[in-house]
Amino acid sequence: MSDWTSQLSVGKNDEKVGNPFSGQSVVLKPLEVAVYDYIKGCEVTNQWNEMQKGLDWFRSKNPAAYMILLD
Repeated sequence: MSDWTSQLSVGKNDEKVGNPFSGQSVVLKPLEVAVYDYIKGCEVTNQWNEMQKGLDWFRSKNPAAYMILLD
């Protein structure tokens, strides 16, 4: 894990996450779920620089899921 992801609370199980706009869903690994939750939390609290950090991470680690959930 990189420095900022080591601060996240990471579960133990894969989770199915859905895009509420498209209806598509994808199964994410625990760290991916944590980063996804981090991104969505940053979005709600207007922490744009932090959100971008998460988006960049997600785009590089799982581009297919990024396109379904976050693009």
